[in-house]
Amino acid sequence: MALALLIALNRALVHVGANVAEWLHEKFSRLFPSQALRPATDRTRGDVPGWVLITLMSAVLVAGLLAIAGPALERLFTQAMEQVQP
Repeated sequence: MALALLIALNRALVHVGANVAEWLHEKFSRLFPSQALRPATDRTRGDVPGWVLITLMSAVLVAGLLAIAGPALERLFTQAMEQVQP
């Protein structure tokens, strides 16, 4: 369940990132026409498997830290909420 959620979140972030990149490219090209970005070719695609690996490793690290520190964070939050006075 958690892995499926992380995968869905990753896909959503990739989609949003692509839209933002397209929007920025359009704005940058209008502001600086002489510095227009050239389209990517096969040689300039970037290291996609590397970014996927970094994303997955980050997700696993966050999930691991949450599993370890989750109960302590929950206690801390509960104590803080008990101290709040209406």
